[in-house]
This record gives sequence, C-alpha cells and structure tokens, in this order.
Amino acid sequence: MATSTPVRHAWRALLGLLIIAAVLAGINALGVYVFKKSSWTPELALDLQGGTQIILQASTPDGAEPTTDQMNQAATIIRQRVDASGVGEADIATQAGNQIVVQIPGQADDETRKRIESAAQLQLRAVIFADAPSTTFVGEDGNETPYPTPDPALEATPTVSPTDGSDLNWITPKLQAEFQAYDCADTANDPANAPKDEPLITCEADGSVKYILGPVELDGSAIENATFGQDSQNGQWNVQLDFDAEGTEAFTKVSTRLYGADSPRDQFAFVLDGSVISAPRMQAVITDGRPSISGSFTQETAKTLADQLKYGALPLSFAVVSSDTISATLGSQQLQIGLIAGLIGLALVALYSLISYRALGFVIIASLGVMAVLTYLCICILAWRMGFRLSLAGVAGLIVSIGFTADSFIVYFERIRDELRDGKSITGAVEDGWSRAKRTIYISKSINVLAAVVLYILADATVKGFAFTLGLTTVIDVLIFIVFTHPVMQLLARTSFFGNGHPLSGMNPDALGAVYRGRAQFRAPAVAGGKGQAARKAAKSRGEAERRQTIAERKRAELAEKPGSTREGDN
Repeated sequence: MATSTPVRHAWRALLGLLIIAAVLAGINALGVYVFKKSSWTPELALDLQGGTQIILQASTPDGAEPTTDQMNQAATIIRQRVDASGVGEADIATQAGNQIVVQIPGQADDETRKRIESAAQLQLRAVIFADAPSTTFVGEDGNETPYPTPDPALEATPTVSPTDGSDLNWITPKLQAEFQAYDCADTANDPANAPKDEPLITCEADGSVKYILGPVELDGSAIENATFGQDSQNGQWNVQLDFDAEGTEAFTKVSTRLYGADSPRDQFAFVLDGSVISAPRMQAVITDGRPSISGSFTQETAKTLADQLKYGALPLSFAVVSSDTISATLGSQQLQIGLIAGLIGLALVALYSLISYRALGFVIIASLGVMAVLTYLCICILAWRMGFRLSLAGVAGLIVSIGFTADSFIVYFERIRDELRDGKSITGAVEDGWSRAKRTIYISKSINVLAAVVLYILADATVKGFAFTLGLTTVIDVLIFIVFTHPVMQLLARTSFFGNGHPLSGMNPDALGAVYRGRAQFRAPAVAGGKGQAARKAAKSRGEAERRQTIAERKRAELAEKPGSTREGDN
C-alpha cells in the first residue's frame, strides 16, 4: 500500500528541516574553521563582556568650537561606520561639547580602529601628478641623496592661472620641491587639514604612491549611497556610487574632462583623513551620477571602501585622546540571571503544556528545542556576517519569544480539539485544524514581525537588540510550525497511541466531549443502565460539549427540548 500524501508531505518537510539545520551548521563551520572569523558561541555585547573605549576630540577647519548639530551628525556617522546594522551594540555618545566617546564590545581590531580614527571629511580631488614615494635622488657621484628642504624663496604662486582641477599650472617650483621632499612615512605631515581650494600633496593609504592632487571638486556630502558587489560579467568585486543631483552635475563635468586624458591626469582620488583611499582611472564619461569603481578588490576591501565612501562625509576632524579597555557594565552575573529567567519560563511553559495537553506537550517541548537550535546557529552566523552581538536586551527578546511561540501552539492544538469535538477523526482533525489555525497564526506572527521592525527602526540603539531577536525568533517560529510541528502531528495522528485517542495522548475524543455533532444535535452515548462510571464519563463529555456551544447553538438546544416547539421551515 502506497504511503498517503500527508505522510509523504510530513517526511519531506522534516527532511527539509534537517537540510536547513545542516546548511546553517555548515555555514558557521566555514566561518570557524576556514575563514577563522566565526565562533560556536554567540558574541556578547558591551554590557555583558566589556570592550574598548576610544575618545575622539573634534576640531573644525577654522579652529572654531564645533556646534551641537555638527557633533550629533559626526556621532551618527561614526555609529554607522562601526555599527551600520545597528545590532553590534556599540555605544557612541558626545561629551564635553567637543568629544565623542566610542565604546565597542570586545577588543577593537585594526580595521575598526582605522574606521573610527580616520573620521575626517571625505574629499574628491583630481590627480595632477603621481610617483613612487621616494625622497631621494641619485647624485652625480652615483649615490642616493635626500631631496633638500624646499627653499622658502621658491615661487609658490602659479604664473598662469589654472583653468580646472587637473591643470598642470598648479605645480609651482615650490610645490614641486615640497613633493620631492615629502615623506609618506613621516607622521609630522598633516594633510588632513589642507585648504580645499589649493592643491594637496599626499600619499596612498598604504604609502605605495605619492600624489599631487588638485583642489577639492566634490566632498562626501554629495554621495548618497555606496554599495559593493560582484560584476555579473567577470565576477570581480566593485564599488557602486550614487551621487545626489549637484554631485551628478559636478561629476559629469569632471568625468568629461578626465576621460581620455594622459595618465595619471585621468585619475580621480578619494581622499579620507588626508590619505588617498582610492584613485581610479576615468574609463568613460559618466552622466547618470552612478560611477563604478573596479580593481583588484576582495570582498572585504570592497566592503571597507564602500563603507568609507558612504559614511565619510564628516563635518569635523578628530584626534584620538585615549584608547582604553573597559569592563562590562552589567557583567556575567546579569547574563546568568537572564538565562535563569529564560529557563524558568521554558520550564513553566513545558509544565503547562504537559498538564493541559498531556503527550502533546512533548511536541511543544520538541518544537521549542528545534527552534532553540536554529536560533542559536543564526545568532552565531549573524555575529560573523553582520557583527550582531547579544546584549541583555537581546536576551530579553529571546525570553519573550518563548511565550509568543507557546501562544501559537495553543491556537493550533485547540483548533485540533475543536475539530475532534465536531466528531471528526483524529487524522482529519489534524489536517482541518491546521488549515484553520494557520491563518490565525500567520496574522499573529505578521503583527509580531511588524512590531519588531517598527521598534528596530524607531528605537534607540540599546533597544535594537531586543527588536532584532524578537523579529528573528518570530520568523523561525513560523518556519518551525510549517516544517516540524505540523508534520510531526501528521505522523503522530497515524500511530495507535494518538490515532486511537489514548487518554494520555491529549487527543481523546470522549474526554474532549466529542458527542457534539453540531446544530444542537448530540450523539447519545450507549451506556448500560445509565449508571456507573460509564454514565458519569458520558455526562462529563456531554457537559464539555455543552460548554463549547455558542450562544445561538445553546438557544436552539433549549428550543428543541420544549414540547411542541418547531423550527422555522418545519411547517
């Protein structure tokens, strides 16, 4: 005999769940053993494990005190740099009018420190000249000789007024001498505060190339967005920019001027904190304001450049005042208390399930266990891929999700019981109960997800962890119902223990009052002599059925019991 369609569907769903769990475990295993960037334990936030505190002091180009609006904007951009997803649990705040305090969970790596400490204005300048970062020349004696310190008497004003940012007339004798003597490794050089309307001598961020750049033609405020991805044709990583209206107009003029020019005057440099982070060549006239930067990028370097360009429009320059290790604000004790609260809640849900639903309670417990495994794997992967860190607020979201998940089980199992009270078979009650309960469950979970999304968007950073875990567990809850809870019920309904309605199964038709047939009609149970234990059981079942009646059905029943009463349509 061929296996019934519901059984095949159930086994396929459970196999799909196993594949999902295996894929999630495999992804995290790649992060742990291959990329060395993930872990089998969730990353904890600042309030639970401590971290690094960096204090930045702001300064304006004209030396004036920064305004409150400037400081708030700078704090927002720095927050986006170090925690663009909003769930990394970094804490960024202003203090003393001109300082920004950045607190990051764990030990800040070099890349994160660079993102924070390079918090200056992003500038876009044309390349006028480029050369190797040498500060010496070969003399007549064949020995390398350092370039001399520029003579202050050298001419510093162009003899011919430059016509654009790429004009070679910007290079005066003094600028040429300064360029030759410029040492990329000398920390005394401070190109970050160079005037915007004058040429700039600076170097590639890694010190590999030395440049003379023209005046600023665009700044970072003109960039609306910067994303990274792979080219669909060659698979290479690139960075895609989106300029605003003014930036599009300005960049159209720049690209028209640079396209086809001699190297290196066909290059356009993105300057962050005085260093060139990228100097791509202009390969076309770009009029739509959406240039693409390509090159020998990896995924990580493309992402870093995209973040620098996207969040580089800071109105201030910063100096690092201090960098210290700080202790957890709450610590492991609070985490333990949170976990104990979660275990207590889980135990109460399990106890209630076993008392109310008997053996069906084990289905609830198993579903919660599967949900816990998938949630744990997702948190570990998200910690690797998007920097998610589990704060005490996030732990609270996980605890609250236990109650929300239990609500869904109650809706489903009570709907199955209602179908049994209508006189349906157990297998039919499981199928019909699911088809009716899932609508309620979907609506309920949609509201939960909507509330989590709104809370995530509008709430403070300290609450985003709660909203994120709540939304994540809600989505996983729906998945568990589809690929685990209902398929398991389909299989259990065909076992003798559940299918025959064992008293401990939680699906005993007699105990549920399945004598009710609907339309105020009852099946009179066959009871010998109308007395004894069977009679009491039948009376209990009838009472249960009567309690489940609607008001209209109860009135019909009362009307049917009156002598000589008729119903409309009987005459």
